[in-house]
Amino acid sequence: MRDLVFQIRDDVASGGSFANALRKHPRYFDDLFCSLVDSGETAGALETMLDRVATYKEKTEKLKAKIKKAMTYPIAVMVVAIVVTAILLIKVVPVFAETFSSFGADLPAFTLFVLGLSESLQASWMYILVIIGVSLYAFKEARFRSAKFAYMVDKYMLKIPIVGNIIYHAVVARFARTLATTFAAGVPIVDALESVAGAAGNALYRDAILRVRDDVTTGVQLQQAIRSRKMFPVLLQQLAAIGEESGALDEMLEKAATHYEELVDNAVDNLTSLLEPMIMSVLGVLVGGLLIAMYLPIFQLGNVV
Repeated sequence: MRDLVFQIRDDVASGGSFANALRKHPRYFDDLFCSLVDSGETAGALETMLDRVATYKEKTEKLKAKIKKAMTYPIAVMVVAIVVTAILLIKVVPVFAETFSSFGADLPAFTLFVLGLSESLQASWMYILVIIGVSLYAFKEARFRSAKFAYMVDKYMLKIPIVGNIIYHAVVARFARTLATTFAAGVPIVDALESVAGAAGNALYRDAILRVRDDVTTGVQLQQAIRSRKMFPVLLQQLAAIGEESGALDEMLEKAATHYEELVDNAVDNLTSLLEPMIMSVLGVLVGGLLIAMYLPIFQLGNVV
């Protein structure tokens, strides 16, 4: 960060604008950030604009962190559960298998299933890891390189129960927040919508916002363009209409963004509460199932004796 700031300082000292100095580092400053800074420099209100950018970034990053937090916990627990189950199948179950071989009696079907699963995993665990790694890498690359694949993934993400609703509200909140920030900065509405499309975070809504931009370019009001897409909630449409009619579009969009961000917060909290007992149940089934499978023959042997 220190070296980055020094490079920006040197570019500005050599006569370049602050916005152009930032554009040389797209990895750290996206198009929206640079466009807002450029607008602030042009209008002679860079201090005010940087304050707006800081507020916008803080709110959007907080929203992203909230969603990541909701998804990271269950994923991490499930990964640990799978790893523990795999270790039990590879290292612990074979020890029981050697013991069972000396029984000279038929084993329960559930125990035979677990033993077969253990043998398969011992023989091919390396191949399974390679397949999982290659699949994840291929999925990431396909989503990055193929617009059609990314569109399909984002479309079905919105249909996932509970999670899809959170993503939907997050996209709407990001749309309203970004458009309010750019419009209040004095960016023309067409250029603002183009920046908003790039920051949508969802291919489905990116295309919808670009179509809204095309409608606005032809002279259609923003509220009508949003309403014609059938993808934006009624509340957002009404607030946009009120904002256009009263000349306070940025304020109304800010209210919409705050509302949908609160919906995301509440949904994430509820999701976390719902996932905790479900995760414990899954862990109990995995680990408990293995224990039952291994001790069933011992219990049966005790009954015979």
